[in-house]
Amino acid sequence: MATPARALERHRIPAASDTRSTLRALEVLLAPLGPRDFAVRLWTGETLPPAAGLEARFVLVLTHPASLLRMFWPPGELTLAESFVRGDWDVEGDLVHAISLRDRLRVGPRELLALAPLATALFRRASAAPLARAAHLRGGKHTPHRDAEAVRHHYEAGNDFYALWLDARMVYSCAYFEEPTRSLDEAQEAKLELVCRKLRLAPGDRLLDIGCGWGGLVTWAAERHGVSALGITLSPAQAALARERIAARGLGDRCRVEVADYRALSGERFDKLVSVGMVEHVGVARLETYFRQAFGLLRPGGLFLNHGISPAVPRDHGLRSRLLRVGGFVQKYVFPDGELPFLHETAAAAVAAGLELRDVESLREHYALTLRHWISRLERRSEEAQRLVGPAAYRIWRLYMAGAADDFDRAQNTVFQALYVKPSRGASGLPLTRTLAAAPPQGGRGPLIRRAAGLAENGAAGAPSVRAGAA
Repeated sequence: MATPARALERHRIPAASDTRSTLRALEVLLAPLGPRDFAVRLWTGETLPPAAGLEARFVLVLTHPASLLRMFWPPGELTLAESFVRGDWDVEGDLVHAISLRDRLRVGPRELLALAPLATALFRRASAAPLARAAHLRGGKHTPHRDAEAVRHHYEAGNDFYALWLDARMVYSCAYFEEPTRSLDEAQEAKLELVCRKLRLAPGDRLLDIGCGWGGLVTWAAERHGVSALGITLSPAQAALARERIAARGLGDRCRVEVADYRALSGERFDKLVSVGMVEHVGVARLETYFRQAFGLLRPGGLFLNHGISPAVPRDHGLRSRLLRVGGFVQKYVFPDGELPFLHETAAAAVAAGLELRDVESLREHYALTLRHWISRLERRSEEAQRLVGPAAYRIWRLYMAGAADDFDRAQNTVFQALYVKPSRGASGLPLTRTLAAAPPQGGRGPLIRRAAGLAENGAAGAPSVRAGAA
């Protein structure tokens, strides 16, 4: 009978072998990165420091002997992402910088040969469990029913989860940093004001926000600019919280939020339209429908501000973007059916619908900053986040936002605000220069004082209504 010491020694041999095999594989896999500015920590606690003279920007954590094989076999970005979500590896520190190294990692015959000795370690572990959070949508792509399913999948994490890492107004889109040191709350309020001033909102204007989220923009526009606002969303949870916030601010007589598909709106005319971060869910094939509907909802002389992400560099049509590639990580787990239209595609569809493009601004660097704020805030609330949605969903969101930030950093993607007008007999009603509308008085109370007169002159009473089918 083997002594306890000999039995223990037999268990140590595979562990030592796994460590040696992992270190050899790391040497091969990480060679293309050059001098490492990060550390690596093994499941044993052993840590490899960064290259001499460099500080570690992050620590790559391998959680078990088969981590590397799970990361790179079968080769592909989805494999790497899913192994992160399962917890085969982790990053402590700058996750965006860690993700930025992905294009320099190669897995060819030499790398696979280096990984082969780890196969035994993989066999000793249970097979990788399937991830339960993948989207499974039904029906035709970008039909109202399927679009509603896609939105419910994205927001199933719940309002409390988003509240952990968004700003106080829960604005879920690119902020506007007048200075890079501004807080997220300041930058999101600056973005809301930028949108309102580009739209030249005036007391009594009727505003429609397509894809209004939790109502941050409609409440800001009603409070600060005296408009009568309607927001629509496909998320019942978003609408419920938005209505609570509208009531708490005493704005029920001048703004409201409904659960409705933009295609179902009828019988309404608005002075101004806005869509922030919604065009990515329309589908390239549906862009003409989207802009025709916007044209029909606008009164002559009305303005439409369309804010959305776009690829920043030409790509093969089948690989429109790493962020929303069909069959990719984000499509599968975060934004099912999401598509990033090129700027020229949205502009062509808008012009074909009868709108005139008047101004375009890129906010690419602003979105990279916004995402870093979101990641930092989410990681600071990691325990609460994992209690709410579980470890896998928490890791999905960390990875998704880090990958998106890297895409904006490297100008792979950008985000545009495009301002359109529906000409009235050729007249745009816009000034000759790009000067924005004047800011409202300090505190935004001036427009509210003038609101009653403005509404009376326009024959409006309260927030606009909507006649729409169920989303």
